[in-house]
Amino acid sequence: MPSLFDSITLGAIAAPNRILMAPLTRGRADKDAVPTDMMVEYYTQRASAGLIISEATGISREGLGWPFAPGLWTDAQVAAWKPVTDSVHAAGGRIVAQLWHMGRQVHSSVIGGQPVSSSATATEGQAHTFEGKQDFEVARPLELNEIPRLLKDYELATKNALAAGFDGVQIHAANGYLIDQFLRDNANLRTDEYGGSIENRVRLLREVAERVISVAGADRVSVRLSPNGDSQGVDDSNPEPLFTAAAKVLSDLGIAFLELREPGPDGTFGKTDVPKLSPAIRKVFKGVLIVNSDYTTVEEAQAELDSGNADAITFGRTFIANPDLPERLRTGAPLAKDDAKTWYSQGPEGYIDYPALETANA
Repeated sequence: MPSLFDSITLGAIAAPNRILMAPLTRGRADKDAVPTDMMVEYYTQRASAGLIISEATGISREGLGWPFAPGLWTDAQVAAWKPVTDSVHAAGGRIVAQLWHMGRQVHSSVIGGQPVSSSATATEGQAHTFEGKQDFEVARPLELNEIPRLLKDYELATKNALAAGFDGVQIHAANGYLIDQFLRDNANLRTDEYGGSIENRVRLLREVAERVISVAGADRVSVRLSPNGDSQGVDDSNPEPLFTAAAKVLSDLGIAFLELREPGPDGTFGKTDVPKLSPAIRKVFKGVLIVNSDYTTVEEAQAELDSGNADAITFGRTFIANPDLPERLRTGAPLAKDDAKTWYSQGPEGYIDYPALETANA
C-alpha cells in the first residue's frame, strides 16, 4: 500500500506527497472579492502540501455571499491571484482553484439580489454578511433559461483561473451549496429535467463538469462532494444511489480526482452518524479518490489509504496552524493548535503568524 509520503499523479499534476491541503475559507480578500497581499504569504507558507486546493472562490457575485471571500469573475481578481500562484510555484508547490456558487446559502445584502437555488427554499439559521449575521432568505428557483448563463459563469471562472496561473480547478459540489441543492431531494423540488429522478438531479453537476472540462481539460478538473452529510440542511432520502450515480458520471468524464468530504459523529463542521459512502463510491469511481474530514494524525490518515478506500487525504483545519504540515507529520513533531476566534479576523493574526517548525523550535 502507498504511504502518505509517496508521490501521486493527479491528472496533469504530479504531487510529491499525498498530504493535500483542503479548501479553507479564511475571509482575507477585499469587499470586491479581490485577493490581498496577505494571501500570497499564506499560500506560499503551505506550498509543501502535495497539492493546495484554494479556499472556495466565487464564480460570480450572485454565487459569492461570504464576506471577504475571493472571486474569479473580474480582471482585477485574476491579476491579484497571479502573485499567489506565482509564489506558490516558485516555492515548489501546486495549487488549484475551487470554484464556488453558494446558491441559497447567501444573503441579498451581499450579492445584491435574491438568492437562487434549485427550488424556492430557505436554509435554517443565519448567513454571514458584511453587517454580521442575518437570517437566511427564501431563494428563487433558477429558471431553465438561466442555466446557460450559469454554465457560462463556470466557463469564465475556469478561464480566469488558468489565466491567473492555477494548475487546475475543483468544482465545489458539496456542503449544501448550489450544485448540492440540485442533487438532493429535500432541496430540489423541481418537476422539469433538472428534478425528480436521480439522473435529472445529477444533470447540472454533469453539465457544469462538461463545461469546465471543455476549458481546462479533464486532467485539470476535480470535484468535491459531501455524500454523507455536512450539507447545511440539504439532505437526501437515499444518498447512496444518488452519489454513486454522480460518481459514475464523473468517472466516465475522466476527471483528475474526486474529493469526498465525509464528516463523522465528532466532526468539526457538521456531525453525522450517516455511514461514509466512500467504499461504495470507490467501486464505481475509477480515478483518484481523495477523502477529507478531521484527519489529524499519520496513523488515521494512513489507515484510510491502507483500507483501499482512498488514494490521498486532504487535511483541512490542521493546515491552519501548521503551514509545514507534511514535514511535521513525517517527523512526528507536535502539531500546533489554531484559534477559531481568528479564523476570519481579516488581519494577519491567525492567518500568516503561525510559524514553521524550524522557526518555532528556534
